[in-house]
Amino acid sequence: MYIYGKNVAKETLESNNKIVKAIICEDFSDQDLILALKEKQVNIKRLSKKEFYKLDNNNNQGIILEVPDYKYCSLDDILIKEKPFIVILDHIEDPHNFGAIVRTCEAAGVDGIIITKDRCVSVNSTVMKTSAGALNNVKICMVTNLNNTIKELKKRGLWIVGTDMTNSSLYTQIDYDMPIALVIGSEGFGMSRLIKESCDYIVNIPMNGKVNSLNASVAAGILIYKIIEKRT
Repeated sequence: MYIYGKNVAKETLESNNKIVKAIICEDFSDQDLILALKEKQVNIKRLSKKEFYKLDNNNNQGIILEVPDYKYCSLDDILIKEKPFIVILDHIEDPHNFGAIVRTCEAAGVDGIIITKDRCVSVNSTVMKTSAGALNNVKICMVTNLNNTIKELKKRGLWIVGTDMTNSSLYTQIDYDMPIALVIGSEGFGMSRLIKESCDYIVNIPMNGKVNSLNASVAAGILIYKIIEKRT
């Protein structure tokens, strides 16, 4: 997998994750980053502008890292704490939304994220870049059947909180001081029917303007920090 940009490169170095190779443009000028790569004994390949931008024409800031594919964790890995707080992404397909949610989860101290194998974006270079390297510090579990996974979470004592504008409570009115799994629905359709039926609580964020919904990553950020606030 290739990841792009200085911030992601720095975060990857700091996390001590393996770097297969660094590809830098001939005019790349961050000598501190180059020195850090050399100290980690990373193979550095310098290319001309023409050669470099054939590889990637986006805003890569003159550096590309080749890293091993992301290794997903198991469900047990994210349920270590006595009172875990995890986030479930129900068919989130936009890598920018996924990356932004990962960044929020890392900043807030969420214990892990669950995604589905099908109809959900997986970890890729866009997710890594959007997360600004936070992906290196967040546990992500990929499952094949989200409904069965939620049943397993309930058996382990977690309460499932979903989001929907209908037949729901205001998000500030719930006591979140318990083991929690927060479900964030897809960008276009929200939570799927079976997942909604599995929720113990369904909450909403009030819309007082003319738009009727928030971006998935924005909604996730509001809810994640409200849950953190209620648990402290």
